[in-house]
Amino acid sequence: MKYYIIAGEASGDLHASRLIRAIKANDTLAVFRVWGGDLMEKEGAEVVKHYRDLAFMGFAEVLANIRTILRNMKFCKQDMLAYQPDAVIFIDYPGFNIPMAKFAKENGLKTIYYISPQVWAWKEKRVKIIREVVDKMLVILPFEKDFYKRWDYETDYVGHPLIEIIDGFKQTNNPDATKKELGLDSDKKIVALLPGSRKQEIHKKLPIMLEVTKRFPDIHFIVAQATALPDEMIKAYTASFPNVGLLKGETYKLLSIADAALVTSGTATLETALFGVPEVVCYKGSAISYAIGKRLIKVPFISLVNLILNKPVVDELIQHQLTPDNIEKSLKKILLDKNEISRMQEDYKNLHSLLCAGGDASKQAAEIIHNMM
Repeated sequence: MKYYIIAGEASGDLHASRLIRAIKANDTLAVFRVWGGDLMEKEGAEVVKHYRDLAFMGFAEVLANIRTILRNMKFCKQDMLAYQPDAVIFIDYPGFNIPMAKFAKENGLKTIYYISPQVWAWKEKRVKIIREVVDKMLVILPFEKDFYKRWDYETDYVGHPLIEIIDGFKQTNNPDATKKELGLDSDKKIVALLPGSRKQEIHKKLPIMLEVTKRFPDIHFIVAQATALPDEMIKAYTASFPNVGLLKGETYKLLSIADAALVTSGTATLETALFGVPEVVCYKGSAISYAIGKRLIKVPFISLVNLILNKPVVDELIQHQLTPDNIEKSLKKILLDKNEISRMQEDYKNLHSLLCAGGDASKQAAEIIHNMM
């Protein structure tokens, strides 16, 4: 079978790479042409476009790059038709993928969506389009199946792929060896800084996170640097902070040794929780994007941890709330308050249970796709 997969960001590259591996277990002759990244390429996929050239975050940023996005869409359509896959698999990334799913369906291609767009957060009416153009929807959050059912659209809940990834990592990782490898003082606490994988995220949030490090001189702060980000850009921010280090492309290693974390919103909030690390969620976008988003987004929380458990498990510092003073207050709480730490850890255990759907999400998704094909 020939598959065409479209993933537009780092987390999509991760989950798609696992799906490719699982599909190959069922079909050793399967071939893949993809929009993604290094992890998909390592699984033998041919990468047409790298996600670092596709990731535009926020309403204002999308408008500023609209010509590039439209060129990418035109090329994707042409490339898809030239390749003539047996199925097209879409990984999240709705602004790009929903129009591509519509095009694929109109041209007689089978369409599969793995990792649903967050239509439950805003633009619920997109479900009508999804229902028409997506042959099979595989969801990874427990509440999504019920959400789609309200729209008379049956989906398959396969569990969250992060469970298998993180549990597998924990089994082989040695935190003490990681500390030794990084030359860290075992007596000092470690705070992970996860500012995101996009350049505009770094520019908005990392300087504020770094400002707080001055107030905790006896703590090691380590920035998790995404592999796609240039070294000189990150070092330009961190060079003047003596208790701040860098770890590139090793976020899980960092989370395995962290006592707490400051995390940009998105998948990283869930990853941090599944590692059992107390966290503060940090979000700041452009003023225009935030103003538009505030009007459109209808969910009570921005972090997946709080959304899935449907309560404020972790502090969320959003836009004007993201200040050094507020971060300091929240960080002290998750570093020093034993009751708060214990309460959060218990909530994390419940989160893990909810995200298990009886097995390996990638394998379950691959099995459904195999049966469908």
